Amino acid sequence: MSDLVVRPCYIGVDLGTSGCRAVAIDQARNIVAEDRTDLSEPVRDTAGGVEQDPWLWWEALIRVLRGLTSQLVSYAPQALCLDGTSATLLLCDPEGTPLGPALMYNDGRGLAEAERIEQVAPRLSPVRGAGSSLAKLLFLKRRLHPGPGTLALHQADWLLGYLTGCYGVSDWNNCLKFGLDPRTAAWPQWLSRLELAPVGLPRAVAPGTELGQVSATAARTTGLPEHTLVLAGTTDSTAAVVATGAVRPGDAVTCLGSTLVLKIIGREPITAPQYGVYSHRFGAHWLIGGASNSGGAVLRRYFDDGEIRRLSATLDPDLPTGLDYYPLPAPGERFPINDGTLQPRLSPRPADDGRFFQGLLEGIARIEAAGYRRLHMLGAPPPRSVLTTGGGATNAGWTEIRKRYLSIPVTPARQPAATHGSAYGSALIARMGCIPA
Repeated sequence: MSDLVVRPCYIGVDLGTSGCRAVAIDQARNIVAEDRTDLSEPVRDTAGGVEQDPWLWWEALIRVLRGLTSQLVSYAPQALCLDGTSATLLLCDPEGTPLGPALMYNDGRGLAEAERIEQVAPRLSPVRGAGSSLAKLLFLKRRLHPGPGTLALHQADWLLGYLTGCYGVSDWNNCLKFGLDPRTAAWPQWLSRLELAPVGLPRAVAPGTELGQVSATAARTTGLPEHTLVLAGTTDSTAAVVATGAVRPGDAVTCLGSTLVLKIIGREPITAPQYGVYSHRFGAHWLIGGASNSGGAVLRRYFDDGEIRRLSATLDPDLPTGLDYYPLPAPGERFPINDGTLQPRLSPRPADDGRFFQGLLEGIARIEAAGYRRLHMLGAPPPRSVLTTGGGATNAGWTEIRKRYLSIPVTPARQPAATHGSAYGSALIARMGCIPA
């Protein structure tokens, strides 16, 4: 007879722009296993389209869960939560088969659809703009000619549906840019004027709500036990904040991932679509913020991971480059400027790669500082300090550059939040069954 003691664990999965990460934590919130896999870059076109094949997400999810569960010899998964990029959307049939590629969060082709939405949506609704989930739904409806029973689902919604075998449920955070009223968690009447049929909106529930157990099919392909509970997910930036332990009004979190995401906790929601600012329900408070298209994706257009590490060692935060960059991977910005046609500003490029690299970091830091100024101008509390998650959180030179522009303390979130970010936050939601108040 085996003396092996099997202990409970809780799984969080983060599907980002460039990869998928899964972590398992124990009752004491310690990481006991992890796995990660890369994703192919989304496909871009000259019209502002940014697409990805949803089956790539499915394959990545299977790889990381099989890698993770193979490590859990003395742990039994109890629950799983998953986060995905906000406003990344696909259409699928009732059985979950995608009708075509998904539109990524930064797809900007829904300009005509955004104009339709502006005719009916409230002035301060976060659905205004070509980047909203609702604009993408209308764009995909016009493009794909869907049939009866078609579902519009976000990245996290679709993958959680795969795990349970039941599709058509989302969460309050992902549904914000669909038009869900964040105070009442109900679909507003004005949506009927857009004639969404035959596409159906998902049922929206609180993040952490039990959706069911892992199906037999998903258990066979992922290695998860069939009794594992699957919980409603959230957006990647919300999960990143959960990971840090930020809970008080004035707590601010910057996520330095492929994109630059700023969040601050407030007592009341703030919505300003003209600046790309919106608020998620967050326990007993509100999570106010916005997401810039700038971030690590710009750096990786010029440098690989090894070059970034090498150039980071040469940074001189006390000697500014004087380069006035606005680093974007492609035309279009969401926050703190909401302009789908904004052009990147990346010239002149000096011959010295180190100086160019530092200029990019300074440009991203200026966007971060402008973002927090914008949030405060709109009524958010001023940040006392900034916790940082994501790949850039541990870059000491970049941290010093950011301190100069922000003029407040800037620190990496405590481990494991600093290095595991959104995946760790989703694991905490799986453990607690909710976002903490």
